[in-house]
Amino acid sequence: METKTAHIDELISTFLAEGLEADVLEELKAWIAESEENRVHFMKCQEIWFSAVQEQEGKYYDQEKAFELFEKRVEKQKAEKRKARIPVWRGLYKYAVAILLFGFISYFSYQKGENSLRNALAEIEVEAPAGSQTRLHLPDGTTVLLNSDSRITYAQDFGVNSREVTLQGEGYFEVAHNQKIPFYVKTEDVQVRVLGTKFNFRDYPEDGEVVVSLIEGKVALKNKIRQEADLVLMPDEQMVLDKKEKVMKKESMNAQAVLQWAEGCLSFDETPLLEVAKILERSYDVEIEFTEESLKELRFYGNFNRTKQGLNDILNALSATGKVHYMLKGEKIVLY
Repeated sequence: METKTAHIDELISTFLAEGLEADVLEELKAWIAESEENRVHFMKCQEIWFSAVQEQEGKYYDQEKAFELFEKRVEKQKAEKRKARIPVWRGLYKYAVAILLFGFISYFSYQKGENSLRNALAEIEVEAPAGSQTRLHLPDGTTVLLNSDSRITYAQDFGVNSREVTLQGEGYFEVAHNQKIPFYVKTEDVQVRVLGTKFNFRDYPEDGEVVVSLIEGKVALKNKIRQEADLVLMPDEQMVLDKKEKVMKKESMNAQAVLQWAEGCLSFDETPLLEVAKILERSYDVEIEFTEESLKELRFYGNFNRTKQGLNDILNALSATGKVHYMLKGEKIVLY
């Protein structure tokens, strides 16, 4: 019995840390379905980890502090179980270190951005603040790179019976294949359904359009703001949804250009200055104003490497065209 419990706790720990292969995941799901006690045990394993993170809510994620809280809760659960003469969390503490080492969520700082992780009882939310990017690994093995001023939320039991995330902003997804459990990405406007693929999804609330670009695999898209037939994309195709027209359109695209942001580059190809300004605001956490509406329609070309070129380099390049100039007004950048 102890061997069985240790094996199950190892499966749960691995599931939380890095995800499970389809056949092993089926084994875990079957065990959970065997009894109410098993289901409660599984939920407690998640709870005990998430509660350690939740106590850091509103603060930047402190991995060492989370581990200390996690350790205390495990010991508390052990003591309570002993008093009730019920088998305790054998093996769970053993794998707590593995959870931290593999990382339930891996994150990094990009420029001045510090990435915080907030957890509510029902959902996990990961955010890339303006001026930063965040990479995370979901429990099923899927990786997501969030662009500046973006966030993603998903349920604590993600990957057990469903794989569904909600996106606000922009993210590049490399989805782990699972024939039995489709992967869904939802925004207010569009839903993407995939089995295993690579794609970029951009839907900022303030933008006038939604763009889903497929790199590998196959995806089906559902328009959530107007009833119409699902749209299927193949590699090197993208869907553009104009939020005013409310219609999805398919077009060809250049994958390398679409993913330049994920490689630390900003690429403008006949891009309206209004869109350029939005990208700079998100990328550098600044506020940009226009003195004239007509400036917003000006179009620009250019490629910039964020690791080598700063905001001033981009503004100077724009100014060098003679079409627009800039000045600093307090903490704002004014284009005139």
